[in-house]
Amino acid sequence: MNTKTIDALSPHVLAILLALAGKERHGYEIMKHVAETSQGNIQIGPGTLYSALKRLLKDGWVELAGERELVDKEDERRKYYHLTPLGKKRLGAELQRYQEVLAMARASNLEGLVPEL
Repeated sequence: MNTKTIDALSPHVLAILLALAGKERHGYEIMKHVAETSQGNIQIGPGTLYSALKRLLKDGWVELAGERELVDKEDERRKYYHLTPLGKKRLGAELQRYQEVLAMARASNLEGLVPEL
């Protein structure tokens, strides 16, 4: 495994970063995307989402992409978020860490426990 250690991301933070990797999204869209792509295994509520986004903004991994008015919704605006270059780098490092863990598990001959990807 890589000798440089990094702290593992929580499943919620990882899911938020993955949701923002493909495109900018607003909060409700992030929650829906996470629920759909995880087949309901990860549910992020508004409190968890906005606490995580606040920390991700502070850490420079995510930034606001602006606010937009919703079509057919008078005076309703949503904040959109996207990954920064630093956020993309951190997401890439976490995905690399997952690959290394899977490689270790495969090398350990854990029959039936390690999915073939």
